[in-house]
Amino acid sequence: MSTHVPSQSALKPYRGHAIAAGVLLIACTVISILSAAPLGSTLDNGNYLAQLPSRQSGVLLTALLEFLWAATGAGIAVALYPVLRSHNRGLALGAVAGRLVEGVFVMVASLGLLAALTLSQDAQTARALAPAAQAAADSMLAMRHWALGFLGLLAFLTGALLYYLVLFRARLLPRWLSGWGIAAVALSYIATIYAGYTQAFGFSTVNTLLNIPILVQEMVMAVWLIAKGFTPPRALEPELLEAVATGPADGRSPVTIAAAGTTSTPVAVASGQPPIPHH
Repeated sequence: MSTHVPSQSALKPYRGHAIAAGVLLIACTVISILSAAPLGSTLDNGNYLAQLPSRQSGVLLTALLEFLWAATGAGIAVALYPVLRSHNRGLALGAVAGRLVEGVFVMVASLGLLAALTLSQDAQTARALAPAAQAAADSMLAMRHWALGFLGLLAFLTGALLYYLVLFRARLLPRWLSGWGIAAVALSYIATIYAGYTQAFGFSTVNTLLNIPILVQEMVMAVWLIAKGFTPPRALEPELLEAVATGPADGRSPVTIAAAGTTSTPVAVASGQPPIPHH
């Protein structure tokens, strides 16, 4: 058997997944904020149905940005999944499901906006905005607000909470960073439930203040993942290092020593390859 002992860098697998997750975190956050820019306050005006036909480009750009928002949000959990599943497959799958459901609600919101655009164009062609058309458009926008400002956020927060729990328990990130994420998610849950009761969706004062922590935390985590990646397994116990290099003094095998030690990650001592996750 080879006596090569894996270096700390060799025990740092999934570097590409860490970089991908970091880039997607930044992209998702930026895109979700920018998606409010093309239409500005158009949808807040009582006369929005008459204005939408002239803002068709803004509507289409908003829908495109929201599609990218949904895709990058789901991509975050997908990028993290191969790393998280070796520590808790159930929570890792739940995180992916939560971010996928978030994307579904974002797409539902986009469909509501596009349907309102079509309705406004039809009403313009008829040269009259019938009360029924206005009522239908109001219903579509109400569905959009609930999908983006309540149900979609609950799905996002649930998915985020699940992967923060795995990151915290497995120490894949510094505990101050993953713990910050858990606390920030709790604040965002409060903001989302408050918005559901008051129907004050969007950038209200309460929503903004309570969601700032998760916004900042995600950006810090993104930079950390890109720059440093996941925290490598703890250094091998000295007793295990000696057993691998010279043979155990008490007759126990290196595997037995590893099992009895504090390290919880299997070590490929023969090849020096990154540890293989449990499936």
